[in-house]
Amino acid sequence: MKHTTHQTTTRTLADLYRALDRQQAVTITYLDEEGTESVRTIEPFDVRTTKSGRIQIRAMCRLRGEARSFYLHRIAAYTLHRMAFVLDRPEATTPAGHVIVVRSTAQVIARELGRDYLPRTAVTRNDAALAA
Repeated sequence: MKHTTHQTTTRTLADLYRALDRQQAVTITYLDEEGTESVRTIEPFDVRTTKSGRIQIRAMCRLRGEARSFYLHRIAAYTLHRMAFVLDRPEATTPAGHVIVVRSTAQVIARELGRDYLPRTAVTRNDAALAA
């Protein structure tokens, strides 16, 4: 079991990305809004950054059997497992892009920043000329 207080957020995020990439379950000790601890085994399928800057893990929860959101700063401890995913995750609501292979913690940060700050619509040459 890895305690998040004993390591950097980047290290925790890299481990969760690795579990997502390998499609392996993770058991987390999670603190809810009131500070109540619960232990859950999750199957992460997405990592997002909220508008407020918080990192959110989207995962299938084996306890509930449905998609749930977990904030990274509320994960007190976690254990990475070798057991494969067993739950069906929901279909993506947006078209999938190219596969990105994350090999370092710097790439994790770059991926998150890039995804958050990319324009929502394609910018054409005519649009760029108007802005100049």
